[in-house]
Amino acid sequence: MTICVEAEGYLLFSGNANHALAEEIADKLNVPLGRAIVGRFNDGEVQIQINENVRNQDVFVIQSTCRTDQASVNDNIMELILMIRALKRSSANSVTAVIPYYGYARQDRKTTPRVPISGSDVAMMLENAGVDRVVSIDLHCGQIQGFFRDAPVDNLYSSPIFADYAAQLKMNNPVVVSPDAGGVSRAKQFKEQLRQKGVESGFAMIIKQRAMPGVIESTNIVGEVKDRDVIIVDDLCDTGGTIVAAAAELRKHGARKIYACITHPVFSKDALDKIAKSSFTQMIVTDSIPIERELPDNIRQVSVAPMLADVIDRISKGDSVSAIFN
Repeated sequence: MTICVEAEGYLLFSGNANHALAEEIADKLNVPLGRAIVGRFNDGEVQIQINENVRNQDVFVIQSTCRTDQASVNDNIMELILMIRALKRSSANSVTAVIPYYGYARQDRKTTPRVPISGSDVAMMLENAGVDRVVSIDLHCGQIQGFFRDAPVDNLYSSPIFADYAAQLKMNNPVVVSPDAGGVSRAKQFKEQLRQKGVESGFAMIIKQRAMPGVIESTNIVGEVKDRDVIIVDDLCDTGGTIVAAAAELRKHGARKIYACITHPVFSKDALDKIAKSSFTQMIVTDSIPIERELPDNIRQVSVAPMLADVIDRISKGDSVSAIFN
């Protein structure tokens, strides 16, 4: 099942990866849902049929390239690629891929010999399919924007959404915590958003030695967190091992309430169980990835639909996207 929406000279389609988010975006844009088929043939191959006239239309396709209970990451990427091709072959004027969560983003460089740079390879496939523009949220690393040769990439920030939520928490002498050196810029951006909401905060960073993916060898805290409420800011949570260990370390250093603002809730394996039993007072995540299991009491979800609807509207009108973050 998919949706297609026409309004103000553009069309909005969705794959199956995050249908609920697509519906909410359509609702925010106040447009009716249209007709299209995104399914499977009997042998499991992806079936695409666009049941709307897209000739000379600007088209937006909403599809997170994540794993769901019904499909793999690769299935959802294939849906997106084939939808782009079908739309381009049907004479769409432009196709913008709205990818709230960009899969394979962590494979952004060669860390060992003879391995692919998968984040770049996915970008190549999308451009070869004919995508004209990409919109995503909190890309794992900024250089992914450079993986696209010609298509511009709008990398949106979830920090204003999280800051709105966090400003209501009535925290005691809060400290914003970056989980690693690579996340310092993201955490400082969130700190500034909090300041604009009238919440002053300190800053700290976790330095970790990683034994293997998802396994931390040692952890140290740079900055003062004792007797203060802390907020860890990160782009994603996968197995939960790293961030749960970080929360435990912050607790050892005397932190009071421990919060986390995580954009992409990948939540692989037993991540939800780990978080439920962890030191977290609350973890706030977005709906960039659908969560198809019951959430523990210490996880809250906020929506990126209003932001994405605003961005789609701005792109369709030729207005500035960056202005919404100023």
